[in-house]
Amino acid sequence: MIIFGTRGYLYQLAILTLVCGWCGNPAAHTLRKRVTKFTLFFVPLFPISTSYATQCTFCGGEQRIPKDQAEQLLAQQMASQGGNPYGQAPQQGYAPGASGPSGQGQNPYQQ
Repeated sequence: MIIFGTRGYLYQLAILTLVCGWCGNPAAHTLRKRVTKFTLFFVPLFPISTSYATQCTFCGGEQRIPKDQAEQLLAQQMASQGGNPYGQAPQQGYAPGASGPSGQGQNPYQQ
């Protein structure tokens, strides 16, 4: 007896700020990659199909995009955010007990 089938994987590649084609609002969009893999005895072996899409976090509208456009959006995001696809890089000089940019103040949970 041979057990085979497919399994889908969803990867979130980046969070982008775009104007939504559905609702027209400038909002955050998630750039996602969906991969369907062939499985044999529940072990994923090789990808069968790959697709890319953006989804608006404001209205939930989803739009499929070609691979080259997804790579271009990801490259633009990486260049503008300094290599971090999920937003801005952490600020330098941040101290966990600090309250504000001056670094003064106490953490109420720390003695």
